[in-house]
Amino acid sequence: MRWLDTAIGVLAGVLLAGIALWVASSPRGHPITLEPPPPTPTTAPIAVHVAGAVVKPGLYFLHPGRRVQDAINAAGGLAPDADADAVNLAAVLADGMRIYVPQRSTATPPRPLISTGMPPSTTPLASIDLNSADTQQLQSLPGIGPKLAQRIVEYRQKHGAFHQIDDLLKVKGIGESLLEKIKPYLTISGVQR
Repeated sequence: MRWLDTAIGVLAGVLLAGIALWVASSPRGHPITLEPPPPTPTTAPIAVHVAGAVVKPGLYFLHPGRRVQDAINAAGGLAPDADADAVNLAAVLADGMRIYVPQRSTATPPRPLISTGMPPSTTPLASIDLNSADTQQLQSLPGIGPKLAQRIVEYRQKHGAFHQIDDLLKVKGIGESLLEKIKPYLTISGVQR
């Protein structure tokens, strides 16, 4: 019987060793697949018109988020007779923005400057479509700041497209005098007013 006990012991040892080997070699969990990060979306450059007392006035294409100083640098920098204090160099650029740098001896620029909403050195480069303009574009209008621009966009989202420019009077904060000030810069569905 001693040989039977030895045989059972050897058989049990081999069986336990086989189970241990099987458990150790079997895969655990799911394999991990490493993938490259998704490509960063590229944003289209914005168009900015730089005019007045700069070395090379003209139309420049810059990345969104850039500042007025960057646009002036793209235009070759300030001319020697430029009035740098009349321009907010730290203002963030918006697509379609016009930056006018006056000369020190110039009393007023050739186009009216915007006093609120955007830097004093900007005016809209072209008419702005009231039904597609974003808050940045709306802020390029005289008297339209960030809050009022947001109200215009929210009104349009809630009530649908504007049918006429005078519909702006329905937006809280826009009165007759402000409407008359911004009307020359606005269009609706290609009809300029």
